[in-house]
Amino acid sequence: MGEDQVIAVNRKAFHDYLIQERMECGLVLTGTEIKSIRLGGVSLQQAYAGPDNGALWLFDVHIARYEAGGRYNHDPKRPRKLLLHKREMNRVMGSVARKGYTLVPLSLYLKHGLAKVELGLAQSKKQYDKRKALAEKDARRETERALKTKVGRR
Repeated sequence: MGEDQVIAVNRKAFHDYLIQERMECGLVLTGTEIKSIRLGGVSLQQAYAGPDNGALWLFDVHIARYEAGGRYNHDPKRPRKLLLHKREMNRVMGSVARKGYTLVPLSLYLKHGLAKVELGLAQSKKQYDKRKALAEKDARRETERALKTKVGRR
């Protein structure tokens, strides 16, 4: 990504969902929100995106209050509008309308000084898919551990 500065990553999204497609969106923010984002006060844990009144919105993203904001501070959990091209927004909304698809924020980062969100068009994983992914991760970790000890003995 080069000049991108990653602020927050939604690790739980990769565990709970199969990501079909990724896209970059802009955010409509207030002054105290962008200052708080630059300080790293963001959580994407329970966040999701969805259509409302013909636009895409980001819900339940927690952006901490900016300490020096005073009375101009923002509500930490307020919905934030996402910026997408109209054609792309219509395509995404059509996919969300289909059964089983949802929009999940994967990461929030700064690109050339502007806050961007990477959204994933995702399907939720079944419980057995989650267990299978954990088993593969453990197996991979065990093989790496075995290779390290083998190399270390020489």
